[in-house]
Amino acid sequence: MRAFAVAAITTLVLSEGLALSEILAAQSGQNRVEGWPQWRGANRDGAAAFTVPASWPDTLNLKWKVEVGLGYSAPIVVGDRVYAFSRQDEHEVMRALDAGTGKTVWESRYPAGFKANPAATRTHGAGPKSTPAFADGRLFTLGMSGMVTAFDAASGKQIWQKPSPPVEPLYHTAMSPLVDRGLVIVHVGGHSNGALTAFDARSGETKWSWPGDGPAYGSPMAMEIAGTHQIVTFTQDNLIGVSAADGALLWRRPYTVRSTRNAVTPILFGQTLIVSGLGMPVTAFRLFNRGGQWTAEDVWENHDVTMDMSTGVVIGNSLFGFSPRNSGQFFAVDANTGQTQWLSEPRQGENAAVVKAGNLWFALEADAELVVARANPKQFEILKRYTVATSATWAQPVLSGQRVFVKDVNSITLWTLN
Repeated sequence: MRAFAVAAITTLVLSEGLALSEILAAQSGQNRVEGWPQWRGANRDGAAAFTVPASWPDTLNLKWKVEVGLGYSAPIVVGDRVYAFSRQDEHEVMRALDAGTGKTVWESRYPAGFKANPAATRTHGAGPKSTPAFADGRLFTLGMSGMVTAFDAASGKQIWQKPSPPVEPLYHTAMSPLVDRGLVIVHVGGHSNGALTAFDARSGETKWSWPGDGPAYGSPMAMEIAGTHQIVTFTQDNLIGVSAADGALLWRRPYTVRSTRNAVTPILFGQTLIVSGLGMPVTAFRLFNRGGQWTAEDVWENHDVTMDMSTGVVIGNSLFGFSPRNSGQFFAVDANTGQTQWLSEPRQGENAAVVKAGNLWFALEADAELVVARANPKQFEILKRYTVATSATWAQPVLSGQRVFVKDVNSITLWTLN
């Protein structure tokens, strides 16, 4: 295993009612932070605290653009700070930017060289691809080669770091850390010897691990299902639920896709789990705990669409998302029955990252076009399209207030509606 030097820290002081997802987040004990503090937002369900304008402008206003380095890690926004995780040469860099001006508040970096897998880096580069998580004044990252790091969000000081595992994931890392009840939960290690692991958020001490399968690329979720607080996540060949308290396996559902790249974040709709994977149908099932024995019962399957590197959003009773079939196709599926409500025209693009706000959903396509659409279960109703970058955009867009933060290959930009 490569030895990594102690990180060098450079600090630059430059100056509709309560949603079900909110109830579940409160029950799970996750830190409720306004803004966009982690992967897929405050509740990891793609929901943004976004102020919808009375009318949409013809173009968005470019407020600032800052080069931060390579990677498709999405920025996060907490208060007046934007936090960005990226690569510059042989270092992974965590930095804080002033949300209003884009000026650097602090920057912290550590050596992070790794041997790239040509199949993974040919298109998507050297990462990182994991979005940071903010909780209790700290930031947590998962580096491209598997290093787990905690930073002080105010100063950028590194608090603790776990080195890269001896065997790294085949295509390196892409899942984003989950912070739940004082634990930082990530899947570390390679496909042959990985372990879903919970680290103490303050000390970095390992609290529990489940070594039953290698890591996938989708991100874990904390869920309250059948009265049990659990962590639900894809692994290399399974979808699993483990006890959030001690990591004990509760249930396992075999799930193997092509390229061993389970990359979708599980979606909870009421007490129904909705999942998909490369080439797999979108599937919904319910879990039951009967006398200590967990069982899963399928609710529906939809073979018209699939999800791969894009996780959909539920608005009302519909799942809106992007399917890679037919050279890219948007869709709406009834979340109760699985019936296809509509399919867009084909050839929409290579990928689209989807988020939601109120009765709208947004799709940032890989070609840097942001689609604004109404959550209409009857048709694909586009309100606006905006060009928001000059290079590829694989990271999720971040919506906050009337601001749109976009990470392209090398930069972060702030677009405003006014």
